[in-house]
Amino acid sequence: QVQLVESGGGLVQAGGSLRLSCAASGGTFSSYAMGWFRQAPGKEREFVAVISWSGGSTYYADSVKGRFTISRDNAKNTVYLQMNSLKPEDTAEYYCAADLRTADISDYPLAYDYWGQGTQVTVSS
Repeated sequence: QVQLVESGGGLVQAGGSLRLSCAASGGTFSSYAMGWFRQAPGKEREFVAVISWSGGSTYYADSVKGRFTISRDNAKNTVYLQMNSLKPEDTAEYYCAADLRTADISDYPLAYDYWGQGTQVTVSS
């Protein structure tokens, strides 16, 4: 059983930055990929970014590429999402997720086995 707890969300003006954290417990953190997803009101959950177990591979949604950076610290069992140049359309609940089964990194929500409770990010214009 893996537990994931996100933090770092909040209210920020457009153009600002936030760093989200996701602390994991249970399982072997350094053996599985971690992803970030988001869901805005009335919309489906969408992929944001993923990082491989080693941190050597990352992949981003086109909408955040060049503005967001995913990273991980396996010694601290934590994955991060640095978000810069935030836009109002980035407003959403952000979730981290753990993929214990897929051999490669995935942007498909059903590939993920465990999810955090989410942290709200609101970007004002």
